[in-house]
Amino acid sequence: MEAVAIVLLIIAAIFIVRAVKVVPQQHAWVVERLGKYHGTLTPGLNFLVPFVDRLAYKHSLKEIPLDVPSQVCITKDNTQLQVDGILYFQVTDPMRASYGSSNYIIAITQLAQTTLRSVIGKMELDKTFEERDAINASVVSALDEAARTWGVKVLRYEIKDLTPPAEILRAMQAQITAEREKRALIAASEGRRQEQINIATGEREAFIARSEGEKQAEINKAQGEAAAITAVAAATAEAISKIAAAIEQPGGGQAVQLKVAEKAVEAFAQLAQKNNTMIVPGNMSEVSSLIGTAMTLIKGSTPAR
Repeated sequence: MEAVAIVLLIIAAIFIVRAVKVVPQQHAWVVERLGKYHGTLTPGLNFLVPFVDRLAYKHSLKEIPLDVPSQVCITKDNTQLQVDGILYFQVTDPMRASYGSSNYIIAITQLAQTTLRSVIGKMELDKTFEERDAINASVVSALDEAARTWGVKVLRYEIKDLTPPAEILRAMQAQITAEREKRALIAASEGRRQEQINIATGEREAFIARSEGEKQAEINKAQGEAAAITAVAAATAEAISKIAAAIEQPGGGQAVQLKVAEKAVEAFAQLAQKNNTMIVPGNMSEVSSLIGTAMTLIKGSTPAR
């Protein structure tokens, strides 16, 4: 009896192990019943019919990185490039991933290599370095369309390295060096040109400033002279007005005559003093008459005072 109990216990344990399945998160298990697809187990606790159902395939639904082996590609201008990359994909349909291809990983890898060769073959060498994003997008588009029948979603493709031959590298380095030297020469010439422009601009502005200063100085001088002339004229006019007013007063005319006579006598006296030779007017009667008039005016003005 004990042996029978042990056998029954073993059979029960086998039934439990084969019937109860716990699927981890982000995984999908494909179940076949009598050799035919029956269903897909989701994460959590699942039950199977022992000896009737079996787990045929197990798939991870996580994003999977796949290293694409390095290969030689020929560009449009017949240059060899050593290219390698990495591909990211995800299983979206476990049933198709199980029965759509015998090995979808190998299929994706081979398709990525052939697509990459085709895309690079349409480009020249320089473009392959400049348009990596376009190459990646083209590879992803072609792979995603083909991988739909395999239950796989291609997310992205990234080129890790582009390696041209050694002689091409040397030529590219020489070209880069020449380009940098060219830029340096252009920058130096632009600097000299800007320096000359700055010097010419400074000289022009300095000349304009000097001319403006001289112009303003002349204007100020002219305005000062004009103001002086105006002031003198105003003072002269005021003096003449006062003299004219004084002449209108009683005895004004006689005072003017006396002043003129005094000035004439002083003038003749100065001429005699400043020269070794005595200067005598040609008509002495005019001098005598002038002096006599002056004396008469003086005598006539004394009693008035």
